[in-house]
Amino acid sequence: MSREAMEFDVVIVGGGPAGLSAAIRLKQLAADAGSELSICVIEKGSEVGAHILSGAVMDPRALAELFPDWQALGAPLKAAVTEDRFLLLGDTGGRQLPNALLPQCFHNHGNYVVSLGNVCRWLATQAEALGVDVYAGFAGAEILYDAEGRVTGVATGDMGRLKDGSEGPNFQPGMELQAKYTLFAEGCRGHLGKQLEAKFDLRRDCDPQTYGIGIKELWELKPERHRQGLVIHTGGWPLEPDTYGGGFLYHMEDNLVSVGFVVGLGYRNPHLSPFDEMQRLKTHPLLKDFFAGARRVAYGARAIAAGGLQSMPKLVFPGGALIGDDAGFLNASRIKGSHCAIKSGALAAEACFAALATGRTHDELTAYPEAFRASWLYDELHKARNFKPWMSKGLKTGSLMFGIDQIVLRGRAPWTLKNSADHGKLRPAAETAPIVYPKPDGVLTFDRLSSVFISNTNHEEDQPCHLTLGDAAVPIAVNLAQFDAPEQRYCPAGVYEIVRDADASSASSARLQINAQNCLHCKTCDIKDPTQNITWVVPQGGEGPNYPNM
Repeated sequence: MSREAMEFDVVIVGGGPAGLSAAIRLKQLAADAGSELSICVIEKGSEVGAHILSGAVMDPRALAELFPDWQALGAPLKAAVTEDRFLLLGDTGGRQLPNALLPQCFHNHGNYVVSLGNVCRWLATQAEALGVDVYAGFAGAEILYDAEGRVTGVATGDMGRLKDGSEGPNFQPGMELQAKYTLFAEGCRGHLGKQLEAKFDLRRDCDPQTYGIGIKELWELKPERHRQGLVIHTGGWPLEPDTYGGGFLYHMEDNLVSVGFVVGLGYRNPHLSPFDEMQRLKTHPLLKDFFAGARRVAYGARAIAAGGLQSMPKLVFPGGALIGDDAGFLNASRIKGSHCAIKSGALAAEACFAALATGRTHDELTAYPEAFRASWLYDELHKARNFKPWMSKGLKTGSLMFGIDQIVLRGRAPWTLKNSADHGKLRPAAETAPIVYPKPDGVLTFDRLSSVFISNTNHEEDQPCHLTLGDAAVPIAVNLAQFDAPEQRYCPAGVYEIVRDADASSASSARLQINAQNCLHCKTCDIKDPTQNITWVVPQGGEGPNYPNM
């Protein structure tokens, strides 16, 4: 099959904050040098921002380095943080911790409550104004290599294939986007990033990455219950003390509030449902009054790379680099990644421009990791490196030890704790307590399918399934038999369903049904499946959720 090809100086896979910032910085450097660079950004969502989901409270530091006049340019950072509250919740009550006792990472003075999707839309307009080619609706599906094994670009996915993989009546082959350097900015658990890590052994000298799943709803509150700039974080209930996680309410402009819950994917009880834990959070007496008379506007979910500095892979390989959350650039202790993504994209762009300026192509951009180690971003992540390992030991122990780490030792502890892979931590269902979740009331709490509906998710059903199984027998023989099919609960979109035939008493009657059309692209299944039998790959470009203001 022949494919058309286009050539660029740099191709960037992913139109999030890292990818767009890299493209912008490359164009800025070229303009300063009086040179021309051809830069292409491809984004798998139907538009830039369609697949972007974050809390988000944004630190503007990296944005200000990229655009010192970002306010005059109209960047959508409008709701400055006015107040921080950290609530430690019990099942019937709770208390607010004094801000003076909180580590600095929980202080948000100078930050902004934002829609990261809208920030990315704004970044895309800035990139296009500088001459960057931004193509939404095109998914990077295949990495291109030359005869020496160097990355030479990517190919976009075919369009119009039928469920059996054959070419349908509207079939169009993907296109090769060839580049002197390719930057991968796919976000957390990027499927091409996984392939690069395996091919170039990028994880040889680091810990396994650890993750959380963030589940978020956008609500429109009554004006009298809205407090623009109020940032609330919660710990404790509804999770058990041995499970890492917490909630947030971020009051944006226009009476909107982002409501979310993060659960560390190292949890052990296979009966746990992150989606249902998030629904329970809203019913707490200290929170539910915010929602009186309110209206739920949007819903979504996304995995979060939370392992920190010790879980970051080697950043470069012949022909390209990993940037943003594709490499794990997130400060889990601050619950912030957008400023890390922007800075990483800018650092990679500077290394890439320097290489191109001297005529180098397709080699390792070693100046990028060197610049990272010399930057404020490295210092920030190094200070926070023990957060996730401590918190994985439970709320009480983790909070105490991380408090000592940050307040007493100021992030300069002479040790770096280790991370271990999330998928190996589930205990057998027979050894764990079942969790009974209340039925949704349709007013404050909801079910998965009604939630997916307001995520505006769409996939063409007659196409190859983008959730692939290494062994079709494993979901029943292992996952159901040992763990009571946890994919039914860790998926926030109802993608995985155990279906039984009429003879429900027979073990052989059970089968796994994959409702791929519901997929939110959160990647949780790719991460948490205990046998690592599920692999997420890109569907056709432009499909998936279409998030507004998320």
